Amino acid sequence: MGTLFLGSCDLGKTPIDRKKYLAPYHKDGLTTSAVSFRDDDRTSWRSFRQENGNDVFQLQQFLYKAGFMPRGVVDGVFDYVTQSAARLFQEYIRTIDPEGDPQMVPDGIVGNGTMKHIQRWKNNGITAEWGSVSSEKPSKEFSDWIKLLNTSKEHYQRNSGPIMKAVNELSKTYSTLKVKDWNFSPDEIHLIGIRRNQEKAEAVKRANDDLFVLLVNGMVFKFWGSTDPSKGMVSKNIPPSLVEGQHKYRFGWHKISEEQKIYRALKPYDPAGVIILRDLDRNNALTPQDLALKGSNSLEVNNSINIHWSGIGSSNWSAGCQVIAGKNYINNQNKLVDCSAFASAAYGDLNATSKKTKGAYNVLADLIVCYSKPGVDYVLYSLGRAESLNLNANFGADYATNALKKMNPNAD
Repeated sequence: MGTLFLGSCDLGKTPIDRKKYLAPYHKDGLTTSAVSFRDDDRTSWRSFRQENGNDVFQLQQFLYKAGFMPRGVVDGVFDYVTQSAARLFQEYIRTIDPEGDPQMVPDGIVGNGTMKHIQRWKNNGITAEWGSVSSEKPSKEFSDWIKLLNTSKEHYQRNSGPIMKAVNELSKTYSTLKVKDWNFSPDEIHLIGIRRNQEKAEAVKRANDDLFVLLVNGMVFKFWGSTDPSKGMVSKNIPPSLVEGQHKYRFGWHKISEEQKIYRALKPYDPAGVIILRDLDRNNALTPQDLALKGSNSLEVNNSINIHWSGIGSSNWSAGCQVIAGKNYINNQNKLVDCSAFASAAYGDLNATSKKTKGAYNVLADLIVCYSKPGVDYVLYSLGRAESLNLNANFGADYATNALKKMNPNAD
């Protein structure tokens, strides 16, 4: 078997209409006219390439049975889902498998090194822990999170603050959901942003000092970054902040106007965008005073608030987006996983020769892609404040601080 990667196709399996095949994934900017896959870690396009035999089919069948591609279509085309599943397998070999390889780089390229472990798993009938749990058989922490989220819905229906109240009074909220419509079903994939120090004015830049929690397939993974815009990333315009509450996002692309930088991200499900509030008093902080200056007219709909990568976390790349660091993450076993050996600090490190990737950010994106239910093309993103964790005795505001400091010891 030769090396397999994004775009590889089994004999006779290359789609006749390539643009139609890619249409469900390519809905943004330059991607809409593409007839090739976007290999964003290598900032290149991958054409459909016909291989000999049915090696892609066999790879997909293995990834499905091993628990990394439950929603994948086994069709002999190495597509985005197959790439994500291959990277998750490599990450599992790197971090969890006791007979794995701590030096493996999860790049989605399936060569001899990865195939050696695939064959070992096949020979020994090994399956992944990630595939054996589910929303029906969740971890305790997952169940506690679902309880907290439903408690928060009940709480904010009764006690909406000024910003949330203003959102509820809008006639249309696009990809932002009103409190009554928040959905915390355990069958959905939930990404949670926990905003910290939002009312603390920063002189120049806001730090990557926020926590992100991914609830997926009965498991809990934690990441870090920022939910707040950095003043240094916004030129001329008054910085926009995503309002707290629940929002609907989909698979999409960031930096869609710059071909050398296009990469996978989550985008507002409604093309019009999500609801934001601008820093009208320009103190680089989010406070109720920003709403008071213009009342509900301060709220806007904005279509550029994506959820995307923020390098290794050394600086905040947000101009209003929700940004996630690639340096490390906390896995479902509550263990810190270091990605710094291969995590790229910036776009310039992403190319065919560097062997760098977006690190922990890829893990988050791949888990969403692989464990979404068949036919589901969205993720629910809920943004709240650390104080909301006090609504459940199993958490408390220190939960966010402690998890964040585990990944970023420099966080306040």
